[in-house]
Amino acid sequence: MQTQHIMRSFDEELKFLANQIAGMGGHAERMVEQAVTALVNSDTGLAAKVVADDAFLDEKQREIDEKAVIVIARRQPMAGDLREIVGAIRISADLERVGDLGKNIAKRVSAVSETRQPVRLFRGLEALSDLALTQLKGVLDVYATRSADKIALVRDRDNQIDAMYTSLFRELLTYMMEDPRNITACTHLLFCAKNIERIGDHATNIAETVFHIVTGAQMPVERPKEDKSHRVTVDNPDNNGR
Repeated sequence: MQTQHIMRSFDEELKFLANQIAGMGGHAERMVEQAVTALVNSDTGLAAKVVADDAFLDEKQREIDEKAVIVIARRQPMAGDLREIVGAIRISADLERVGDLGKNIAKRVSAVSETRQPVRLFRGLEALSDLALTQLKGVLDVYATRSADKIALVRDRDNQIDAMYTSLFRELLTYMMEDPRNITACTHLLFCAKNIERIGDHATNIAETVFHIVTGAQMPVERPKEDKSHRVTVDNPDNNGR
């Protein structure tokens, strides 16, 4: 009976960690979605809310870290159980960073909204955000269901985010060269786009962590993990071919 009690208590501790991760994931998704909405609509009030909401993720990460250390010390888990606990620590760190990236986007809302920008400047950013949030939701679903067969597909979708970011980078550079009045806003939007691209990278990290939790193995490392924005150049239209 004592053994059954201990096992039941241990299962509840593991479930607690999983539930905390689920809560963090949902909160991080909302922060990013609201940050982009605030940026597009010049909603400084919503942006301030996103910045304040980041404290929730910081607190949850601390709770998970503290709980995980206590469980490891008390239970001395091995194999799959240990991977579950260490995985929760790693995933919470990635989700906390996603929240930071959402907060960073929200902090730029006031600067971008000082002069109203054409809607076209935000379309690519919204599309990139939709793709990154789909990626994040996908890996959180995989974590909840432990669907190992879907992990590779979710992780490899990050290539689409990198390609879209590179395209958006080129587009924003073009806007700046066409009209110098766009430089300030487009510079802030470039930083926002990079933050969103980084969210895709953290979603990829989570996918790799879940794969390790489920299988005990590491995913192949040959997949490229970088955007191509460092190779982007735009011809100056004022050069007239010279």
